[in-house]
Amino acid sequence: MQARDVMTTQVVTVLPATSVREVARMLLINRISAVPVVDKQGRILGILSEGDLMRRVEAGTDGSGSWWLSLLAGPEYRADTFVKSHGLHAKDVMTREVVSVSEGASLEEVASLLERHRIKRVPVVRDGKLVGIVSRANLLHGLVSWRAGTAAPGGDREIRATIMDAVTKVGIPNHFINVVVTDGTAHLWGATQSQAECDALRVAAETTPGVKRVENNLFVLPARLRGALGGE
Repeated sequence: MQARDVMTTQVVTVLPATSVREVARMLLINRISAVPVVDKQGRILGILSEGDLMRRVEAGTDGSGSWWLSLLAGPEYRADTFVKSHGLHAKDVMTREVVSVSEGASLEEVASLLERHRIKRVPVVRDGKLVGIVSRANLLHGLVSWRAGTAAPGGDREIRATIMDAVTKVGIPNHFINVVVTDGTAHLWGATQSQAECDALRVAAETTPGVKRVENNLFVLPARLRGALGGE
């Protein structure tokens, strides 16, 4: 099983000029801890995480009181720290050294990268352009589904693509949804904003040619979270 079999394809992204305030709002609303920064062609330029937003002058956490650290640090480090703590746009605050994988990376490779770099998710790129993202949760979904049956990569990938296309056509936001198909069994994971969306996703999977069985692990988001996401 490879990254393409478990990755989330509808990724929340921001542009370099997106304001830091807007990035923070998007992280909160979408309940994610990081967001890729891409250019207008979809090429990944950086990653902006909660960690990058922790040392901010607005919150009084920019570290300006660490006089001894400023003495030890060089001019370039101080300048970079100032930009990160005072910058107004994603390009100022983002981490530019991006760890990424190709669609063909094995789940073992992805797991090794997450562990080695101590990160929670890794972008999936094709010719330098973002095509998906694999989180720890996606990885676990893949491992659990793989143990449930022997995967037939070609056919299962086509089935997964068909289900995801159906979800898009119905208009169900899939930021919180993941589908993993192994040996014809469609494993549905994640959260929807209503029981109707949950049922629609199940029906989409059940009516997709090649699906032998549907294992439904979906749940409906609590009302307070649906309201924050604009569902109510």
